Amino acid sequence: MPDTLELQLDRHAPIATWFGVGGAADRLATPRSTEQLQQCVELDPGLRVLGDGANLLVADGGVRELVVDLKHLNTVDIRPDGLVRAQAGADLMRLVQDTARAGLSGLHTIAGVPASIGGAVAMNAGGAHGSTFDHLVELTTIDRRGNIRTQPASAFAATYRSGGLDGRIVIEAVFQLAPADAGEVRDAVKAIMRQKKESQPLAADSAGCVFKNPTPPHDIDGIGRSGQRVSAGMLIDRAGCKGQSVGGAAVSERHANFMVVNKDRARAQDVLELIEIVRDAVRERFAVELETEVVIWGQP
Repeated sequence: MPDTLELQLDRHAPIATWFGVGGAADRLATPRSTEQLQQCVELDPGLRVLGDGANLLVADGGVRELVVDLKHLNTVDIRPDGLVRAQAGADLMRLVQDTARAGLSGLHTIAGVPASIGGAVAMNAGGAHGSTFDHLVELTTIDRRGNIRTQPASAFAATYRSGGLDGRIVIEAVFQLAPADAGEVRDAVKAIMRQKKESQPLAADSAGCVFKNPTPPHDIDGIGRSGQRVSAGMLIDRAGCKGQSVGGAAVSERHANFMVVNKDRARAQDVLELIEIVRDAVRERFAVELETEVVIWGQP
């Protein structure tokens, strides 16, 4: 039975993540309108928002807060002049492909980043070629008191792997892209995807990069200079962690900043323990503190 007439809540619901391990949500809601999302905020201002689940690890003990899946808030409007509106639950990789086919340049720079639009904005997702905020012009969000605002993207202090939302939840994002030759944009997407397939374990059960690329306060021979952002994967590799494992989780042999799991025998705790082993090894070898890029929810 639903907990309210308007909003269905599922109890002890699995939380879909790319890792494929971890606990359940005590309560999970899947709103179909902005009004229902407001009801979710009223029920639990501390709620957690589920996007694509690609950058998420849920602890084995699960999540006490209300989990809100925005997959039904997924409408997209792509205009010939390059103005693109996308609700938070829309799929980023599909939007990249659709805008490329439409001959619009801009979002192709984050090709291959698995995320919902809301999740991509919240973490300013991206890679070597660009980030989500590069072409973002407007955001509609809801705060933890239920207030909805539409603001220019410049109102948010976006930084590396952070949209600067300060707890606000994305409802809709607006991008301004540039009309371009569709064939050239599609070729650019294909080139980025080839590069990712060659260097990352895309076929494995993984959540992408586990750690943010740090900015060491000192030079590291052969890796980078003081004050420059350096590759976390290179630090982990040089610290001797490639292939290291705990239970059903292992540091990828292909890319050291990826952890892969065997879902038949892995637990979320295996990944959490491996994260600490890698963090300790890099700290000891390079005096660099790694910060997780993957989001961790729940109780051990």
